[in-house]
Amino acid sequence: MNSGMSLTMALQSLPSSRMAPLAILLGLLMAACFTFCLSHQNPEFALTNPEKSSTKETERKETKAEEELDAEVLEVFYPTHEWQALRPGQAVPAGSHVRLNLQTGEREAKLQSEDKFRNNLKGKRLDINTNTYTSQDLKSALAKFKEGAEMESSKEDKARQAEVKRLFRPIEELKKDFDELNVVIETDMQIMVRLINKFNSSSSSLEEKIAALFDLEYYVHQMDNAQDLLSFGGLQVVINGLNSTEPLVKEYAAFVLGAAFSSNPKVQVEAIEGGALQKLLVILATEQPLTAKKKVLFALCSLLRHFPYAQRQFLKLGGLQVLRSLVQEKGTEVLAVRVVTLLYDLVTEKMFAEEEAELTQETSPEKLQQYRQVHLLPGLREQGWCEITAHLLALPEHDAREKVLQTLGVLLATCRDHYRQDPQLSRTLASLQVEYQALASLELQDGEDEGYFRELLGSVNSLLKELR
Repeated sequence: MNSGMSLTMALQSLPSSRMAPLAILLGLLMAACFTFCLSHQNPEFALTNPEKSSTKETERKETKAEEELDAEVLEVFYPTHEWQALRPGQAVPAGSHVRLNLQTGEREAKLQSEDKFRNNLKGKRLDINTNTYTSQDLKSALAKFKEGAEMESSKEDKARQAEVKRLFRPIEELKKDFDELNVVIETDMQIMVRLINKFNSSSSSLEEKIAALFDLEYYVHQMDNAQDLLSFGGLQVVINGLNSTEPLVKEYAAFVLGAAFSSNPKVQVEAIEGGALQKLLVILATEQPLTAKKKVLFALCSLLRHFPYAQRQFLKLGGLQVLRSLVQEKGTEVLAVRVVTLLYDLVTEKMFAEEEAELTQETSPEKLQQYRQVHLLPGLREQGWCEITAHLLALPEHDAREKVLQTLGVLLATCRDHYRQDPQLSRTLASLQVEYQALASLELQDGEDEGYFRELLGSVNSLLKELR
């Protein structure tokens, strides 16, 4: 107090001109002292960042709360349908809704609208302490839950198996029931054996034999069935049927053989060894009904395609002469088109096999050697097929002309001189050129840029160009 008075007296003794600056300095000094005192007494006035202070305080509280929790014992939170605050460390049951309250900063949880956790348990209660549970309790509960799920799955499997047994019965039981009803279940093999026996039986009527062959043709379309026909000698029985004096038996025997030969090398080999090729050629070379010759020609085509050994035997047995006589008969135009198609297929097959062997080396040497032994083109030229094929171009059907044009194209290298010296061929090609030009124009008017007649016109023009 004395010091304050002395300070005041000293100030009063100063001149008035120096009084004002000192008063200002004294005021600033007192304000600084007042601020310093307050900062040490009340934290709210400290010059610190309130946000950082609050964050650090929260972290200290959470760390302290976590340290107080036992790592092995957790307090259970029992959710209700209302939001409740979660205390640090509380475990939330699976399936609960959890959110962060942005107003209070606390985590809250409640039950879902449907308690999926309880539904998954399906009425099974877990052995969990009502207040706390340990990690061992959790493992035990999970094992029980898994065991219950496996039991449920096992029950479902047994129910499914029972349903399958109810719907599908073993074949032994079915056979037993059918035996009681005088109904016999047969495999394809058993059916073919029965049909062959029926056909080969001397007591069977002609109608029964034809019916047996007709049914047998249905089964031998399958490659495995056709090969099974060999195992019990059924193929040879059918081949021998070609010797029958009944035209219908020959016809349907050839029908079965054609189906069995198709794309089945094993059966083709057995047929050659069984004398099928000779028998087929004999039927084609003798007077027979047209329907029988159709089926026999079908069997011959199936036997020769993709089988170079059979093709070589065909040439040795005079097959080209037999076919030439066949197409020159009156009323055999349908057979003529099929013969021309066969020749086209055989020529192109050999060409592709040789080209493939040169380019890709995929054709086996043995098979390539067999194809090279098939001298088909020289045989066609020697047997007069250049003239025969050219004259077949006069057939009225467009489909027949298409096949003849294709064959003329593949025979061009062999028959070029014969074609150029044949005035009838030149007139026929010129007539076809005019006809197909008109038909191709109609196709263009209809919007068909690549029509059928345009393709035929292209084949005719190509032949005319080559023969000039």
